[in-house]
Amino acid sequence: MDDAVGRIQDQWRRQRPDLDVSSVGVVGRVLRLTALLKQVNETALAEDGVSGAEFEVLSALRRAGGGLRPSELTRETLSSGAATTKRLTRLESLGLISRATSARDRREVDVRLTEEGYELIDRLFPEQVVRERGVLDALTEDELARLGALLAKALAGAERALG
Repeated sequence: MDDAVGRIQDQWRRQRPDLDVSSVGVVGRVLRLTALLKQVNETALAEDGVSGAEFEVLSALRRAGGGLRPSELTRETLSSGAATTKRLTRLESLGLISRATSARDRREVDVRLTEEGYELIDRLFPEQVVRERGVLDALTEDELARLGALLAKALAGAERALG
């Protein structure tokens, strides 16, 4: 293929013909696509004063349909505890989330979207879906479904191997 990753893969094949570099084509493209999507999304989200990581916290809370503990948000967003705490502090200062002592266990905190948080994520998420679909516009619906299934299979294998 004639893209940056294909050229890198070809260079490695010439320099190290003894190695199977077929994974470079897949992993390289996944990483490059991730970086490009992150760039597109960060630019769009910045207009509303939130980062991509903060958007992920808002999304996790919206999908949950209720409160989550910070440890659950850390797991959902694949972040460190310190990063989650920093994001929660910022989102709370923006009035997008609230933190309150859990009714289940007074040692725990529940994080919830405020009304402003609901309004923001309900506006931003559809825009995100449109941006993502636009990046993948070269694919037909069938190709998109097949790619999704293949990536799910690869991801399941990686998650089993790592964890």
